[in-house]
Amino acid sequence: MEEYSQKVKDHYTNPRNTGVIENPSGEGTVGNPVCGDIMTIYIDVDEDETLKEVKFSTFGCGAAIATSSMITEMATGMNIDDAYKITRNDVAEELDGLPPIKLHCSNLAADALQAAIEDYKRKKEDK
Repeated sequence: MEEYSQKVKDHYTNPRNTGVIENPSGEGTVGNPVCGDIMTIYIDVDEDETLKEVKFSTFGCGAAIATSSMITEMATGMNIDDAYKITRNDVAEELDGLPPIKLHCSNLAADALQAAIEDYKRKKEDK
């Protein structure tokens, strides 16, 4: 059995930016039917299209919580176009790796952030 990195353990035991943003600029929910993890990312975008606040709620394993926490830290303060480019591998690398069986969790974090940004762009076009 492979060990989790210290960063994964830290983000799992002390998750950052948990919770819901009321009236978010964008919201993205994704799930993985293989493991049952469900993740929602909420974003608050300012007039310069910078991510002022990024929060998450996750129903899932420790790796899903750690990847959610990490991506909120990575994306906060970034321009939405730059944040959209955060890859699944970026999240895993920032956590000093994940066991191969848990790599799909980093997929969820990147996918949920991208879904939230897409939701923001859709809402902006509808105005």
